[in-house]
Amino acid sequence: MITKTEIDTMLNSYDQNKITVGTLGSHSALNIFKGAKEEGFDTVCVCKKKSEIVYKRFPVADQIIIVDDFKELLNENMQTILKQQNTILVPHGSFNAYVGTKNIIDNLKIPLFGNRELLYWETDRETQRKWLKNAGLTLPKTFESPDDIDRLVIAKFPGAMGGKGYFIADSAKSFHKKAKDMLKRGHITQQNLENIHLQEYVVGVNVYPLYFYSPLTGEVELLGMDRRYESTVDSIGKIPANEQLQANINPTYTVVGNFPIVARESLLPDIIRMGENVVEESKKIAPPGLIGPFCLEMVITDDMKIYTFEISARIVAGSNVGIGTSPYAYLKYGEGMYMGRRIAREIKNAKEQDMLEKVVY
Repeated sequence: MITKTEIDTMLNSYDQNKITVGTLGSHSALNIFKGAKEEGFDTVCVCKKKSEIVYKRFPVADQIIIVDDFKELLNENMQTILKQQNTILVPHGSFNAYVGTKNIIDNLKIPLFGNRELLYWETDRETQRKWLKNAGLTLPKTFESPDDIDRLVIAKFPGAMGGKGYFIADSAKSFHKKAKDMLKRGHITQQNLENIHLQEYVVGVNVYPLYFYSPLTGEVELLGMDRRYESTVDSIGKIPANEQLQANINPTYTVVGNFPIVARESLLPDIIRMGENVVEESKKIAPPGLIGPFCLEMVITDDMKIYTFEISARIVAGSNVGIGTSPYAYLKYGEGMYMGRRIAREIKNAKEQDMLEKVVY
């Protein structure tokens, strides 16, 4: 395991006047890079050849490093290049999905914006549930086995899969039937099934508040809100009901995009306090706790009860809807603030206050 002392030693070897902001070229990289550029940082993009066109077409990456596999981020040569560029990496969902949290904790020796230990808490469903429950949030019921299903549930899998392969079931029989279909279609693997997470499906509106916690100010900021656009579940309603029944469609929940959303103002006190409670609990489970962006994934029912079913302990792709236009960021900062820029602003403020070690782990 890489220690905080090792990261601080590396950080102290950096030229503080030439800090660069780097990330993997996917997920929310455009968001991160644009924000870094607007705050005066050069940027480093580690991406696959097929994605290079994105970072050339949108000129926010000063340097593009091509790799065949994102795990090459762990190679000694790659890390040497990033050190020479005085790079601080900003993690997003692709770090969890393709590099792996254990590798990030044990082998990635580049300074990371945020608390890398909490990336592990995010990807483990049980530790995540413990975190949220201890923070006083209301969670849907979970089931140990498909045989225990006695109501509508959603079947989920570990890691940042973007909803791929998720499905709903209301009995052990329907679970096994749909799981077999998902395996056949290649949406999930046998390993996914062995690590399944069965969660009560709460009927309501999905809302994803986007928070930022600053160790420099001690404040939890609400910077945006979104909901997901999922295939095929969000498109199935275009098919007449009788045709749906005849087609026997088993819909998936693969995220293909996001919508901005503004919650009714009466919900905001609870939403803000929930973010604060999660931050306070994070300080106990993985000191110093959350740093920077995080997202609570919620369902709000018709009686205004809020259930929280997941947390992401880093920037989420839903924050991309707020680039330059988020109403919540505007209320706090005025024009032009969004999650990627808020990350860069925190790095800049920490550098100017000689407190980079407070935001980099």
